[in-house]
Amino acid sequence: QVQLVESGGGLVQAGGSLRLSCAASGRTVSSYVMAWFRQAPGKERELVAAISSLGNTNYADSVKGRFTISRDNAKNTMYLQMNSLVPGDTAVYFCAASRRWVPPSYNYWGQGTQVTVSS
Repeated sequence: QVQLVESGGGLVQAGGSLRLSCAASGRTVSSYVMAWFRQAPGKERELVAAISSLGNTNYADSVKGRFTISRDNAKNTMYLQMNSLVPGDTAVYFCAASRRWVPPSYNYWGQGTQVTVSS
């Protein structure tokens, strides 16, 4: 089994930056698709960014140019660098992993970390 633990969330002013981390344990996730999701109050959970085992990335339109997803396979860890934050980014951010790309199946999830952006 794979366990995922997010960290790095917090309160930040608009225009600021945060770096989220997702540490995996139980087994290596180097061959997995890794992704960040978020859920804001009153909204459905949405995909923020995903990264393949080869480093290919996809981003939601709302975060393109501001967020960067990356991974360090030696540390079995994934990251989300968030810059130029706006209040609309306020949400609980979840780390997830899928053993397959087509179709994706995110069978492993972290507990979530709160990101709050003040205006």
